[in-house]
Amino acid sequence: MTNKYLSYDEMRAPRVREMFSRLAERYDLVNDIMSFGMHRLWKRRTVRLALDRAQRKPLRLLDLCCGTGDICFYAEEAAASAVRATGVDFTLPMLAVARRRRTELRRSSAFVQADALTLPFPDYSFDAITVGYGLRNIADPQGALREMRRVLAPGGRLVVLDFGKPDNPIFNALYQAYMRVMMPAVGLLFHGDPETYLYIPESLKRYPGQRGVERMMCEAGFDNARYEERLLGTMGFNIGEVTAKPSPV
Repeated sequence: MTNKYLSYDEMRAPRVREMFSRLAERYDLVNDIMSFGMHRLWKRRTVRLALDRAQRKPLRLLDLCCGTGDICFYAEEAAASAVRATGVDFTLPMLAVARRRRTELRRSSAFVQADALTLPFPDYSFDAITVGYGLRNIADPQGALREMRRVLAPGGRLVVLDFGKPDNPIFNALYQAYMRVMMPAVGLLFHGDPETYLYIPESLKRYPGQRGVERMMCEAGFDNARYEERLLGTMGFNIGEVTAKPSPV
């Protein structure tokens, strides 16, 4: 089965942008429904992991593929004036929702349109980087990790939150069945298009999951790469750190 929003060629980015532009206005509502609100707990955990070893004040946080701004706002809530959050996304309708929410919530996060593969920041610009459900959607995840490594300062930490791949084959089969039933129903109900959320299980087929992302982090030059799991492995937190500047070539 081919999903119209998913490809692995030069159309990857335009199709993903088209899909998220369509989802933007109801994105938060649908996430609450699909996860029974648990996505908020996982995003808060992402923030805690990212800020855990912070020494610089205020800490410079980059939230990549920021969507409607949840992680930036949770970081501000957790650290108040001790964090300076910047959200980056390449989908303008998502950023429009994030900026509207920033005003409603009286937050100060900055939101920038940019591509994850060519970030418009100098080397070592951030002390922490988070990616919530975004790495899987980037055309070149390994290239994006190298770019994150470039802008992450020594002593900094990257935390990637995304759907995981359970080890238990029985639970994995039940999980896949749930996704195959729930996702198209949600897409049809809220967006008139079942393929919008059927995209998720389709995109997971080639996504390496928490163990694969751990390997990719090591290959991109991150130190202490590891992962945490939730819900029997259906959610994964990948963590990587930078302990020193890369050696000159």
